[in-house]
Amino acid sequence: MTGHRDGVHRDPIDPLPGRGDRRERTARAAVLEHATGEHRRHFPTLVHAGAPLGRATVVPAEHGGDHALRTDVLGALLWRRRHEAPLVWLTRGGSLAWQDADAAWFAAWRAASGEVDVPSRFLVVTRHGWHDPSTGETRTWKRIRDRRRSR
Repeated sequence: MTGHRDGVHRDPIDPLPGRGDRRERTARAAVLEHATGEHRRHFPTLVHAGAPLGRATVVPAEHGGDHALRTDVLGALLWRRRHEAPLVWLTRGGSLAWQDADAAWFAAWRAASGEVDVPSRFLVVTRHGWHDPSTGETRTWKRIRDRRRSR
């Protein structure tokens, strides 16, 4: 094991090798979907599994009362989408600074990924960016725009 920072294990290996450009586009799509789809000032933290701007299952994060339940929920979501190499992302308000909900759902995702053996990726997403706790990568925008509309 390498790369501990702030008590979070960082995997030095890309969980989905050979998909760099696609990974960036997918992460950006998750931010775009959240930024354009949520207009309330205060909104619930949600866990998504699937494809941003496509088919995804959404579960309120407060339904994961403890680690075992969060792991079971994510295991079921990953297994359901096992043929898609799904993205799992947590949408919430605020900055990308590490929060308790991020740590709880990231730990559950790592446990569930190990149990069901489905390749996936976990991101924390806000209206202004994303953070991948597995690699430490972060990307932010002041104002994200839909590139599909400008073509």
